[in-house]
This record gives sequence, structure tokens and C-alpha cells, in this order.
Amino acid sequence: MSVGSKTNPRILIVTPEVTHLPEGMGNVSNYFTAKAGGLADVSAALISSLFEHGADVHVALPDYREIFNAQLARIFGKELDLIRRKIPEERIHLAEDKVFYYLNHVYSSYGWENLKIALSFQREVINNIIPRVRPDLIHCNDWMTGLIPAMARKLGIPCLFTIHNIHTTKTFLSNIEDAGIDAASFWQNFYYEKMAYDYWGTRESNPVDLLTSGVFAAHYVNTVSPTFLNEIIEGRHPFVEPYLRQELLNKWHSGCAAGILNAPDPTFNPSKDNDIFFKYGIDDFAKGKVKNKQAFQKTLGLIEDDRAPLFFWPSRLDSIQKGSELLAKILYDVVSSYWDLNLQIVFVANGEYQQHFKNIVDFHHLNNRVAVCNFDERLERIAYAASDFVLMPSRFEPCGLPQMIGAIYGSLPIAHNTGGLHDTITDLDVTKETGNGFLFDHYDTQGLFWAINQAMTFYKMPSKVKQKQIKRIMRQSIDSFNHSVTAKQYINLYEKMLQRPLTTTS
Repeated sequence: MSVGSKTNPRILIVTPEVTHLPEGMGNVSNYFTAKAGGLADVSAALISSLFEHGADVHVALPDYREIFNAQLARIFGKELDLIRRKIPEERIHLAEDKVFYYLNHVYSSYGWENLKIALSFQREVINNIIPRVRPDLIHCNDWMTGLIPAMARKLGIPCLFTIHNIHTTKTFLSNIEDAGIDAASFWQNFYYEKMAYDYWGTRESNPVDLLTSGVFAAHYVNTVSPTFLNEIIEGRHPFVEPYLRQELLNKWHSGCAAGILNAPDPTFNPSKDNDIFFKYGIDDFAKGKVKNKQAFQKTLGLIEDDRAPLFFWPSRLDSIQKGSELLAKILYDVVSSYWDLNLQIVFVANGEYQQHFKNIVDFHHLNNRVAVCNFDERLERIAYAASDFVLMPSRFEPCGLPQMIGAIYGSLPIAHNTGGLHDTITDLDVTKETGNGFLFDHYDTQGLFWAINQAMTFYKMPSKVKQKQIKRIMRQSIDSFNHSVTAKQYINLYEKMLQRPLTTTS
């Protein structure tokens, strides 16, 4: 199959999720949406940017028929099979297996089922998609694609492995082979829990670590923020297994590891966002944010006061990473400290801590000051447009997107000084007209409360002073946090790996 210029290196991006694909990649490419988190946004934006640059880019994605059909039926009144029979997809390669067909969500709540999904996806990529596409470079993402670099190394195909989330899982070589992956010729390129001396002695007794295998076998590795990579190799995160840290350290010392910041989807722009109540740009942001705040407060049953400071929590409400427990301990104190100003907090997020926050709100009768909402993409966008501040007190953060999106919408981030948050936020200094948010260094309730108070000090400043700074922050954020910047770094990395240009101009 001939696609694109023969002189352009062919790039295959392997990802378990994506929000959209660019027009021109296939007749229904815009309607392939399977999202669980930031990986979907990043994958979509990178693929789109590469495609716009004229690169010969292909994507391997599980065939989530239930998810895709629901979208297509809603738009066209037809299912995917009926549409794609007419025009074959040229650059989109859907891995086929019944394990994907009937899923309503990208991932399952059960670890064993996610492993089954991952193995089936990789089997199709290894057995069918790679031989069909014949890529010059393969770009894999997270543990769900962690076995592919081993096969790429065997074939001599340069492979980039991107770590978006530090989570991993393990399984035996026998399970990998039972899933249909004939790993006998490249089993030595996997990373095992213990030293692997021979094939049969390893097959059913020595687990393969999928994420570490991806790092170990890939020709080049990147994390989604430079600081997070440095934190791992310096041993600052005890939850990172020593052997994973060592493999990343090996790559680093070999000059084969880097950090490339993610960027938000370009649709996150208040001047173009059709989901918010009132669109606004840099020049009229103050008026636009007030209108969105008023409508948002009315929708959620909050006190209707456009002068009330509004804080937005955009991240998963977990007990491990996102800092939910810090805010839970001080929630009432924060609200009561600024009671006369009608300070409000809105959560648009799911997770185990959600009920805990609802209990706090009910106990202290804060229902008209604190709203705890299930995640909803439209509500999330409105919250960025309506809020004054975005809360991100993460214990660790591989990259993070909400702090960038918030700044684009004129909602300033309050965050723990770690990982991607460190790379994208600097302390606001009104006198020097620098910075874009409020950072705290010590991961505890005092640090978070201190940062919130710093934000409130800024909030109480005269309108002219505030508006000048927010205008500057919005302008700088739009220029800095975009996929042109991110894609250029990936293109440079691809060209370094391939030792030739990614596109050829005529």
C-alpha cells in the first residue's frame, strides 16, 4: 500500500486511546474517540501535528466498536462497518479482537481484564499491523504497549517509548504467548523480575514487567516532563521501583532519555470553545469570565456572586497522586476563612475521594459554596472559563495539563512544586510582571493553605493590576502551551533516531 511520499520515513504511533484524528487520515477519522485520560489528548495532538507537517504518520488503535459505533450512529445514523466498507482507512490501523468490540470504556476496573486488552492489542500490532505498515520508526506509549519495543529491537526498527504514567503491570512469558504473541525470538529483550538465564526456566516462573520492558528494549525513552524524569533518576519518588529507575538511569547516561512536555488540545481556547456559556479572548476576558461565572453559579446552585473567588479542582479524586487528602483536611477552613467573600470550590472529577468531599459539604452545610460534580467534559470546560484559580496539589505529576489549560482560560494554577507543574508554573510576581501561578514546596496542608492565601492576596488586588497580569499570562500560555512546540520536539527526536529528515520538500 503506497501512502504519502516514498522519501518520507514512515512513523507508526501505537496508542490505546485518542480523542480525534485529523481529516485526511481516513473518511471517519474525526470520529475515532476513545479517551480515558491525558494520553488520548496528547496522542491526538501529536498525530495531527505530524500529519500537518507532511509526515507519513500512521496510528495503531484498538477497534473499540461499541464506542466508535455509538458516536457514528449519533452523527450519521450508521455504524462503523457500513461507513468504512465504502472507503478503506489508509493511515488508521484498528487492531481487531472481540475483547475490544463490546467495551464501553477504554479501560476496565479489573487489572486482569486490562492486561488481557493490552496483550490482545499488542498481538495485533506485532502480528498484523507492523508487517502491513512496515514503519521506519515506531512510537509506543505506556505499559499497554511495553512489549512492542522488544520486537522492534529484534527487527532493527528504531523505537521510541513514552512514559505518560508510571503505572505498570506484570505477567508471565507463558501468558504472553498464550495471547498469541510468539515471543520466542525476542524474549531476551523483555525485562524480568529476576535474571533470566534460559527460555524454559523463565517462561512460567519469572514475571515480565511491561513498563520496564518498554524502557529496557526501546532505542529511546521520554517522559512527559523534564523535571519528572530528573526526579525519577535522582531517586526522589520512592514509589518508583528501583529497577525501573535504574533502567531509566541507564538510558539517561547513554544519551537516550529526554523529557518532552505535553500540551493541551487546541480546542481548549476560550475564544473558540463552543462548550462554554460565553466565548472570550485576551482583550475581553474579564467580561467573559464574569458572564461564565454567573451562569455557572446558577447552574450548580452556588451563591450567585460574580465577585466571589471561584476555585476549580479538575483532577482525579484519588488518594495516591493528586493531593485530594490535603484539600479534604482544610476544605472547611479554606471556605470559612473567606466566608464574607463567598469563596467557592467546584470539583468536576470522579474518584474514591469524591464521596468524602460530599460528606464534608453535607456535614458543614456548604452546598451553596462547594459543588462536587461527576466528570463531564463540557462542565470541565465551563469550569475553566468561570473559575479564577485551578487547584493542583499533586504529590507527583508526570506532566499535568489542567495547569496549562487554566492559564489559557485566565484561571491561575495553585500547585505543588513537582514534576510537570514545576516545568510549567513559576511564582507570580506582580512587581516584576513575571510568573503565572502559585507554588508550594512542602507537600502538606500548610503548604497548600499558604498557596491559596497567596492566590487570595492577588485576588484582592485592584482590578487594573489583576487584569494586566492575567492578560499577560493568557497570551504567554497560548504561545507556549501548544502542540506546535511539543510536536517540533518529537520531530527533532524522530530525526535524531532516524538520522534523516522526517519530511522532504519538493
